[in-house]
Amino acid sequence: MFRNMVTSLFKHERIRTTDVKAKELRRWADNLITLAKRGDVHARRQALSIIREKDVVHKLFAEAAQRFGSVSGGYTRIVKLGRRPGDAAPISLIELIYSEEGEKKKIKKKDKVALKKKQIAEKKEPEKKKSEEKKEIESKEKVTEAAEEEKDIVDKEKDVTEEKEAEVKTEFTAEDSDDMLEKQAEAPVESEETESKEPEAKKVEDDAGDSQVKE
Repeated sequence: MFRNMVTSLFKHERIRTTDVKAKELRRWADNLITLAKRGDVHARRQALSIIREKDVVHKLFAEAAQRFGSVSGGYTRIVKLGRRPGDAAPISLIELIYSEEGEKKKIKKKDKVALKKKQIAEKKEPEKKKSEEKKEIESKEKVTEAAEEEKDIVDKEKDVTEEKEAEVKTEFTAEDSDDMLEKQAEAPVESEETESKEPEAKKVEDDAGDSQVKE
């Protein structure tokens, strides 16, 4: 009977029974919890010889160290509920309890999870700011690059126009130089003609003077 009751207690974590059975069941439950806290193979076999379901034994051995901590005893609580209708037997509720260390550990775990979440959020905020700053810097750089490219295009167009103007000027200067050379080439011919005409005129004047003297 107590084997069934202990199995139900560890399976459902609380049961109702009479006061006398509850007090005896507490002794059985404390013994099994100490075995579970040991956790070796021999203790597991002893627990399997009492508890009728293997799943309950595995659950007990898996949770005993965390749930009951380093406390030796006081693993159950008995609450008196009054008398049972019919035979007026005193009824009690027996249930498993958590140790203070286990509760503290749970609270600490929750606090740790909250702290981790806060730390992650704090880490994400500067990363977001950095990403936004990077985007702004990249956009500014793109604008400056576009402006520089436009300037380069304008400068290239200016250079091309200047080169064309220089070519036109060189063509005009070449034509002017050719005209000057032609004029210079024509000028000596005219000077030679004038020089050839001057001695002939002198000869004519001399002949005219000689003829007047003879007369």
